[in-house]
Formats: sequence, C-alpha cells, structure tokens
Amino acid sequence: MEPYATADQVWAGGLIFARIGAILLSLPGIGESYVPPRIRLALALVISLALWPVVATALPALPASLGGAVGWVIREVITGLMIGTILRVFISTLAIAGEIVSLQTTLAFAQTANPLQAQPATTVAAFLMLLGTVLIFATNTHHLFIAGLVGSYELIAPARPLIAGDFVELAIRTVGDSFLLGVQLAAPVIVFALVFNMASGLIARVMPAFQIFFAVAPLSVILGLSILALSLGVMGTVFIDRYRALANLFVSGTGGVGG
Repeated sequence: MEPYATADQVWAGGLIFARIGAILLSLPGIGESYVPPRIRLALALVISLALWPVVATALPALPASLGGAVGWVIREVITGLMIGTILRVFISTLAIAGEIVSLQTTLAFAQTANPLQAQPATTVAAFLMLLGTVLIFATNTHHLFIAGLVGSYELIAPARPLIAGDFVELAIRTVGDSFLLGVQLAAPVIVFALVFNMASGLIARVMPAFQIFFAVAPLSVILGLSILALSLGVMGTVFIDRYRALANLFVSGTGGVGG
C-alpha cells in the first residue's frame, strides 16, 4: 500500500469507513434488506473517500498495537449503528399511525409483507412507511443524512469519550416522540371512529333487531379510508418536517450527545 497511501492514510480511511458503513446499514431506504450489500458498501466507500479531507484532522493517530486499532474500529462501528438506529426508529411513526388506522377501520387483520420491517404489518402501515421513505428522497431529506455524517464528527468526536447515557436519553426521547406523533397523525381517523362507533351503538340500542354490524362494517372501512386519504397531505408534511428536525440535530451538532 505504500506506493498508493501511507499507513496513517489507510488508517484514517478505514476508521471513517467503519462509522459511515455502520450508519448506512441502518438508514431508512439505503439500509433496507432489498438494497444489495455491494451497493451499500460501495456507497459507504465513496462517501468515506469524499469525507476524508474534511474529517481527517478529527481522527486519532494510528495506534501502536493491534488491540488499540481494533478498539477504535469497534467504537466507530457502535457510534455509527447508534446514529443510524435513531434515524430509523423515528420512521416507525408511520407504522404506528398505520396500525392505529387499521384498528379503527377494522382492517387490522389485513396483513401484508412490509419491505421496511422484518415482520408482516397491516396494509395501511406498510403503505404509510413506503410513503414516508418516498417522501424522504423526494424532498431531498437524504441530503441531510450526508451533512449529518460530517456533523457527527463534531457532535461525537472520536477523541472524546463515548457517552452512552446521552445516546440512551436521545433514543428514549425519539421513541417517545415517534409514538406521540404516530397518534397525532392518526387523530382524524380516531375522532371519526369515536363518533361513528357512538352513533352505531346508539342505533343498536334504539333498534335491537337491526343487524348493525353488517351495515356498519363496510361504512367504517369506506369512510375511514376516505378520511385517511384526505389527511395524507398533512400527514406527510408533518412527518417530513419532524424528520428533518431530527436529522438537523446531527447536522448542527446540538443533539446533546458527547458534549
């Protein structure tokens, strides 16, 4: 390697690749199982080469022992996985909203394969998660991911101690925000289901002989999906704004990690 790069340059590139590769394995859209591993590794290599002149000064020197080098690589891989996991967890907001909508419209038993999760999900949840992934790339939010890769070296500099407590706090807050936002996105359907079920119960009490279920079930599906369709624009706008705000934490270096 000496005719092409010095040992310090190879070490710096490998250390950057360890963090970038781990992040790309977890990012939504890029890190999905249906993306070929060679594509992800090639993208991580290209980004690592592009970032090397920018972040090389923030990297530690080549350790004298093999154990020290392995320790630094493991640390960078863990850091990348934690950053990517936080960005992936928030997209589960749409899965939560989809599950709530499915429960309210009696479509919870309509399961389908979800390419963004390791297990089947309701059809509405799978649709909303695919919609969220499309919005991320259609609105150029993935550009914030690349900017966040640079910002992560200021937010979580390799020379600083890795503070796991801040990561855990940020992860817990992200999970809580995703659940809250998921319920808020599904609020129109929740309100509809509450009013519709109360009206159906009142009709069932007034006319006990009337087969209320056979009349209510189709109306619940049709009206619930209609309300979901009318609110998709607002739902997508709110989600992508909140997701961009989360990604900006790593771009601006204000995520409260490693400080």
